[in-house]
Amino acid sequence: MAGTGTGSGSGTALETIQADGTDGNCVTFVLHDEDHTLGNSLRYMVMKNPDVEFCGYCITHPSESKINFRIQTRGALPAVEPFRKGLNDLMSVCQHVLNTFERSVKEFRAQKEEEMQ
Repeated sequence: MAGTGTGSGSGTALETIQADGTDGNCVTFVLHDEDHTLGNSLRYMVMKNPDVEFCGYCITHPSESKINFRIQTRGALPAVEPFRKGLNDLMSVCQHVLNTFERSVKEFRAQKEEEMQ
């Protein structure tokens, strides 16, 4: 198996594992220091892509905080593309939730100030 790391030093946050003799449409991404929170959310976002044939993840052991996240695509689309798009889409959704929450808190505080006067 061929593997590459992305990150700095021994604290690599992401590794990719691709079986020898396969093209880039079937890749396992190893995400360190993550759990089901990211795994399930990211799997949902990646599976929304119609070019993704399979997407799944597993936690190797309860005492380890890493995810094996596997993507297999149809055709010649490299698996890293839906992975990247899924991460970007998930960040957009999280930013929208944060903005909505902060706006609601601001409106609530303004309403309470009006009631106090």
